[in-house]
Amino acid sequence: PQKASRPFDKDRDGFVMGEGSGIVILEEYEHAKKRNAKIYAEVVGFGMSGDGYHMTAPDPSAEAPARCMAKALEDGGIEPKEVSYINAHGTSTELNDKVETMAIKKVFGDHAKKLPISSTKSMTGHLLGAAGGVEFIACCLTIKNSIIPPTINYETPDPNCDLDYVPNKARKARVNVTLSNSLGFGGHNATLCLKKI
Repeated sequence: PQKASRPFDKDRDGFVMGEGSGIVILEEYEHAKKRNAKIYAEVVGFGMSGDGYHMTAPDPSAEAPARCMAKALEDGGIEPKEVSYINAHGTSTELNDKVETMAIKKVFGDHAKKLPISSTKSMTGHLLGAAGGVEFIACCLTIKNSIIPPTINYETPDPNCDLDYVPNKARKARVNVTLSNSLGFGGHNATLCLKKI
């Protein structure tokens, strides 16, 4: 890109590759309590979808990512209005950000306008295979610390991406339920639903 990773910005023009990794330990609640583990969140739901629309471009209908988020909510027994934050896939590419915004609107309806959404890729770049793990960790820390990470480098609003992307400054907020979206090449989509415990 010409400038930086700037998801959802009108002048976004491509993703920035990043480098990183993250480790998450998943275990049963009773086992974690027994060993006095620090518990950050509970994974309550998971959704997957695949559309095979194109090798790299998302399906402009936004149907598959919407289905993926809806499945994660259904799996977790969570109503859309209960979600406090979404860590978006937000790659800073024209089509991905627009399609993800459309998918969020399809699933969340009126609640989408009130829902804080950010792309931590604006800070880390796209970590490719590590992105989902690191963004899962970001969701856990958002729940634990009650601080929603911002979408940095956001300067010019895009009328096609008109939700609350937590522009440029972290936000203090009580967060009970988060979604973490990973919308991959070839239409491979996954969403995790995490809940405060």
